Amino acid sequence: MITPDALGPLPFFVYGTLRPGERNHDLFLRGRTDPAEPGRFQGAALYEGPGYPYAVEEPGGTVSGELVTAAGKFYAGLLAELDRLEEYTPGDPRNLYERVARPVQRPDGTTTRAWVYLAAPPSPPACGPGAADHERGLAGPPLSGPEARAVRRSRPAARGVPPVPRSS
Repeated sequence: MITPDALGPLPFFVYGTLRPGERNHDLFLRGRTDPAEPGRFQGAALYEGPGYPYAVEEPGGTVSGELVTAAGKFYAGLLAELDRLEEYTPGDPRNLYERVARPVQRPDGTTTRAWVYLAAPPSPPACGPGAADHERGLAGPPLSGPEARAVRRSRPAARGVPPVPRSS
């Protein structure tokens, strides 16, 4: 597991409700970060969840979003708040998301390592194939658009609401 202390402060790659103009940006990031810059995360696909998108690692996919760098004095607090928002606790098998350090491409073609919140893998089936998926409410078609990929796996519905497709 990569810890914040091992890598030093990393920017965050945001692709959903934390992007500028989305509902959680003002609540968590406004006034606590440097200006966001566009970024692309290769090897992942974006899906629609129950009110928010989520990303999973998927070869050949690309997710577009923003690189957000916390202003120095806000980094530790922001990291903790985003972990709570994304329901991530290091080592907890019940996580809805995992926070991982991954390379993200900047507009000039260079890459930087950034924290990315990815949907946590589903737990293994308890009673045969698909049992755990059914119990955890896994479902949901991919987002529409050029970067969406075919559904291969879905994220648990965090609030008991099944995922729905994002309208085009």
